[in-house]
Amino acid sequence: MTVDHFLAEPSSAHAQQRNDVSQIRYSGRFAPSPTGPLHFGSLITAVASYCDAKFHQGRWIVRIEDTDIPRIYPDSEQHILSSLDAFGFESDDTIIYQKDRLDLYESVLDQLQSQDLIYACQCTRKMLGSNHIYAGTCRDLNLPFIARAIRVKVRNQSIGFNDILQGQQCSNLCTDLGDFVLKRRDGIINYQLAVVVDDYLQGITHVVRGADLLDNTARQIWLGQLLGYPPLTYMHLPLAMNKDGTKLSKQNLAAALDIKHASQLLLEAILALGQPAVDLDQPQRMLLQAVAQWQRNLIPAGTQIQGTFI
Repeated sequence: MTVDHFLAEPSSAHAQQRNDVSQIRYSGRFAPSPTGPLHFGSLITAVASYCDAKFHQGRWIVRIEDTDIPRIYPDSEQHILSSLDAFGFESDDTIIYQKDRLDLYESVLDQLQSQDLIYACQCTRKMLGSNHIYAGTCRDLNLPFIARAIRVKVRNQSIGFNDILQGQQCSNLCTDLGDFVLKRRDGIINYQLAVVVDDYLQGITHVVRGADLLDNTARQIWLGQLLGYPPLTYMHLPLAMNKDGTKLSKQNLAAALDIKHASQLLLEAILALGQPAVDLDQPQRMLLQAVAQWQRNLIPAGTQIQGTFI
C-alpha cells in the first residue's frame, strides 16, 4: 500500500486561512523560537533565508515558533524582533505567533484522528528508557486522548528528498524513529505539527534553516503527505560552531547579538556563508548588496562552517 492511500485533502477551513500566494514562485521564512535571544548562528540563518528568497524575487516572512510556552524566555520575543529590525530585516507579511494558533493545530489533530492516523500514548520517559525508536506499544490500545501524548502513525517505507546543499537524503521513520509525538501529555503542541501546518497556511515553498534540523525533515514531509500538503524545497545550512566544537545555540549559551555592532556582525555572517564581501554600511544597504551578489554554490559544503564563533 502506498502513501497515496493516506493523503487527505486540506480542509476547506484551512484552505481559506492559507495566504493567497499562488502567484509567488518562492516564499521563504525565518522562524526563531523565543527560548532566548538571537545569536550569531541565528543571524547566519536569517541572512541566508532572506538573501535566497529575495534573490529569487520571492517573499520572506517572520514567524515566532512559541508553542512550547513554558520555555519562552522573558522578553526574548521582543529582543528577536528588535534585533531583526536593527539588522535591516523586514517581514513581507504579518508576523504570527504560534501560541495564538493552538486551536488551529487542535483542529488538524481532529482531522488526523478522524482518519485513524494518530493515537493516544500513555508511555512515560521512564517506560521508554534509552530506546529512541518507539515500538508502537500503544498503537492498538485505543486509549482516550485526554491527558496523554498523541502520536502519528508511520509506515515502513523510505522518505527521500534532495536538499539543495546537503544532497540526497533518505530515511525510514519506522526503523529510524517509530511513531512520533505531535502533542505532549502536558498539552504542548509539538514543533513538528505546528511547523508543517504553518508552512502550508503561509504558503511557504522553500525552507532554509540550520543543518541541526535536517533529521526533522522526514517527519515533516511525512506529516505533510498525510495532510495532503504540497512538497517543499529544503536547504539546510552548515552550522557555526563554538571553540569547544559544539554548535552555537541558546542551549549552549551563545552570546546574544549586539545590535550596536549590527553592520559588522552582518558582514561577518555574509562572509561566513562564503559570499562576496559587501561594503560596510547601513544594514539595509548591506543586505541589498548581499542579495545582488548571492550565490548558493559558494555556501560552505557540509554541516559545519570552518572556524569558531561566539
